[in-house]
Amino acid sequence: MLEDLSVEQLKIFIAAAELGNFSAAGRRLGRAQSVVSQAVAGLEGRLRIKLFEREGRYPHLTAAGKVLLADARAVVAGVEALKARARGMAGGLEAELAVAIDVMFPMGVLTCAAARFGQAFPATPLRLFVEALGGVAQTVLDKRAMLGVMGSLVVEMPALRRERLLGVRMVFVAAPSHPLGAMEGVIPAAALQAHVQLVLTDRSELSAGREFAVVSPRNWRLADLGAKHAFLLGGLGWGGMPYALVARDLAEGRLKALTLQDVPREGEVMPMYATYRAEAPPGPAGRWFLEQLKESASEGQEEALF
Repeated sequence: MLEDLSVEQLKIFIAAAELGNFSAAGRRLGRAQSVVSQAVAGLEGRLRIKLFEREGRYPHLTAAGKVLLADARAVVAGVEALKARARGMAGGLEAELAVAIDVMFPMGVLTCAAARFGQAFPATPLRLFVEALGGVAQTVLDKRAMLGVMGSLVVEMPALRRERLLGVRMVFVAAPSHPLGAMEGVIPAAALQAHVQLVLTDRSELSAGREFAVVSPRNWRLADLGAKHAFLLGGLGWGGMPYALVARDLAEGRLKALTLQDVPREGEVMPMYATYRAEAPPGPAGRWFLEQLKESASEGQEEALF
């Protein structure tokens, strides 16, 4: 009997429960009161549960009706989500948007774009991977993500296409308690090489054998940017970080910017690129998301982005 339940019956049940009146429910749904009454009675018969008490002027939910109302709402919401997703897919919209993001990418920009994505594509799930160096490209190549945003490692591969999104300002820092933090002016390479450099690494093989701004032969490699940040604050070494992530530390004196030879005083700029497989360019949702990343980056991030 339960197999005969219809979404229409559940919608009528929900309207009657919310309005507390079969006539009002009929007006909301464009149905006659008799249709509403029959639908509710039919639902009660199939469920073998009394949903409404009908004594008095207006019907009111039974204890069982109150419990099942939440389930009915969940079922109807699920059906509507399915219909919305199917409509989008029929029009070329991705069933899911999976994106791999470089750990150096400004999380404020990503958060803003993701919030807008949720409003614009409520029926499209968003899956995010945060990776370092070659991890972004590897995730896209492995088809775990259809879209990547990377900058730490720009891999020239025929299988991938790329588009420039923005530039992230990078600065070299150390804690004031660190020997390099106590130095003023331009720091020579010999001084940098005498101390541990904290270097970001990744789990992929794409960056094997490559070095990126590694100056000191004494280096500690970390696969987590948060751990690198904590080590820097703890005075365990020196290294490069996205300016946006350490701006507050610099302003409040927990970290000090280092001036390196042959590096501009304001730091370097790491270009960030959107990347995707050549045979699978972004669909409507992916393209929209990329444009939102660009737009979000242009809003109030002048010091950190270029």
